[in-house]
Amino acid sequence: MRRTSLIAAAALMLSAWAPAVQAEDTPLQVYGNLQTIELAPVLYAADEFNVDAVEVKMGGIPNLVGEAGAQGFASPGVADLATNAETQLLRFSVRHPDLRIIFNVTEGLYRIVARKSAGIESIADLKGKRVATIEQTSAGYFLHRMLATEGLSFDDITAISMVPLSDMTKALANREVDAVAIWEPEGVNSEHVLGDDVTIFEGDGVYAELFNLNTTAGALADPVKRAKIVRFVRSIIDANAEMKEKPDKAQQLSVEAGGFSLEDVKQSWEHHAFNAKPLPQTLDVLVLQEQWLAKRENRQPRTREQLATLIDTSVYQEALALEPRR
Repeated sequence: MRRTSLIAAAALMLSAWAPAVQAEDTPLQVYGNLQTIELAPVLYAADEFNVDAVEVKMGGIPNLVGEAGAQGFASPGVADLATNAETQLLRFSVRHPDLRIIFNVTEGLYRIVARKSAGIESIADLKGKRVATIEQTSAGYFLHRMLATEGLSFDDITAISMVPLSDMTKALANREVDAVAIWEPEGVNSEHVLGDDVTIFEGDGVYAELFNLNTTAGALADPVKRAKIVRFVRSIIDANAEMKEKPDKAQQLSVEAGGFSLEDVKQSWEHHAFNAKPLPQTLDVLVLQEQWLAKRENRQPRTREQLATLIDTSVYQEALALEPRR
């Protein structure tokens, strides 16, 4: 009887231990929009600096929470980590409050690129004009903030959504829209098609996209998964530092992942701030943007205290304590 009990106990211990061993061998699943240059530090970390096996796939926060992603920007699968602008974190965290921001990978330094001959020389001149953007994204929020500097809103323009994003540049060239407000490289491409007939409005001091690395509270509570996440965060920190000095490899990875031309990526590079660290303004950005989203979604905005729970920088602090990869 005692022998049977010991065997049963041993079997129980082995069954409890087996999933952890299997989890150690499972590649870390990282989802992000491959058609964004903001993803470059993640691609470089996975390619050059990773200790564990890492798979980077098309997608984002929906893959963390089991929801469908936007058409053209998604692939199936369950994520351990996901990159997205803070806009999507806010949208999905209403239904999934266990989402967590780890740190900022990149700031997207957005611009509005407009046709001067359409009578656009100031933000106020956008009134009544056709502007290509995607309203429910960080680009839409950027446009909202820029319009507000002149007392305008989306009601004062005709916002036109287009996918694939390259259609925005084509529409600008064909005079089907008067301006474009979207992430790179379509900003650069829009400049090219307009040539000297261009007016550009920078977002300095108004808004910069926070392209963050995100996960869930559940993933952070799993000791095996958390250890992998910490190691990958360290890899992103180191990759980010190296690519600032030697950007060629990271740029080539962006070309391969996004299907861009190398010229597009190089010309778009300056419109990004590659950070790989928590940013002090993150909570302030969440609080202000939450007001905009709540109004659009016809719900009550969450408080600053509630939004603060969406940020967890403890993994970043643990990653800093690890030895640099090289």
